[in-house]
Amino acid sequence: MREASASVRIELESLLGHEIASPSPDVRLFEDLALDSTSLLELLMNLEDNVGIEVDPDEISAEVFATIGSLTDYVDKCLARKTA
Repeated sequence: MREASASVRIELESLLGHEIASPSPDVRLFEDLALDSTSLLELLMNLEDNVGIEVDPDEISAEVFATIGSLTDYVDKCLARKTA
């Protein structure tokens, strides 16, 4: 989980162009960080390229992108599947 959390934070900060002051799991991606669908796609592509996960479009739902915590859980799941 620690690797997923750090990876999500790094990729979000890179995308936003600034540090996230308090990247708690409850921070909402759309409402609090002002991501939109285009920035979300860019974030997913960056996670695939830089973290090495493979995003399965069938697993993607609005709940995955609700908060930093839900996205971290998804990335953690992808990393676990990759190492299994």
